[in-house]
Amino acid sequence: MIVAVLDAAGEGHTPAGSNLASPLLAGVLGLAWLLSLVACLGLDVAGLNPALVLVAILVRTFLHTGLFIIGHDAMHRVLVPSHPALNDRIGAVALGLYAALPYGSCRQNHHQHHQAPGGDQDPDVHGNRSAPVWSWYARFMGGYLSYRQFAALLAGWGLVALGARWWLATSMVNVLLFCTLPLLFSSLQLFVVGTYLPHRNQTPASNPHQATSLDWPEWLSLLACYHFGYHLEHHEAPQLCWFQLPMARRGHRHDQPTLKSTPMIFAR
Repeated sequence: MIVAVLDAAGEGHTPAGSNLASPLLAGVLGLAWLLSLVACLGLDVAGLNPALVLVAILVRTFLHTGLFIIGHDAMHRVLVPSHPALNDRIGAVALGLYAALPYGSCRQNHHQHHQAPGGDQDPDVHGNRSAPVWSWYARFMGGYLSYRQFAALLAGWGLVALGARWWLATSMVNVLLFCTLPLLFSSLQLFVVGTYLPHRNQTPASNPHQATSLDWPEWLSLLACYHFGYHLEHHEAPQLCWFQLPMARRGHRHDQPTLKSTPMIFAR
């Protein structure tokens, strides 16, 4: 059993050794996201092999999901635990770049998910476990993306398109391929790997976290969604950073039931 050391607000104390690794990896992900955006916006997609365009979209999707992962660690105050204000500022920037998501309400929703997983107040999990997957996805997205945020997203993409047209002489197609599609695929990753599969078959009697873990190898877990599939470990120890979940999973693998399913990778 993984023992989570939580404070009064339900936030974890980051284990020793992750204080530097977490912001360092966040910086690497953020820089890679920015460089890939500039590089992809400058591509002449009409002259490229479609397979190369697909690879670029998948890389952009992986890095775009990384922005949410940064914001997620910030919501648990494990990104820069010794400096909460800086932690929250970085999280706000990451979620803003990800999908114009407001950090405060996202953090409140996410902590509500951890405090009452699977209950009526859980903003992530569908109240009807037998509901079709599209219904789960609609509820999941509706809890985080408002009309105002959608308008902000459209405005942001428009500004990116104008900038790309001005400096890189590329078209709106590049924005659709390397900004819009990665966000769509990323939302599917986060929903399927981090919500639907771990929570869909759980009942109140099964475990208090209403979650299980996907029994996938670590390399696949990383590519699928930065180890969000090790979901029981995350719920039991939210003080762990995303890259520490495999270690927790290795120590936990024989103690708890796992969900064996066909790997579902939507953006790799």
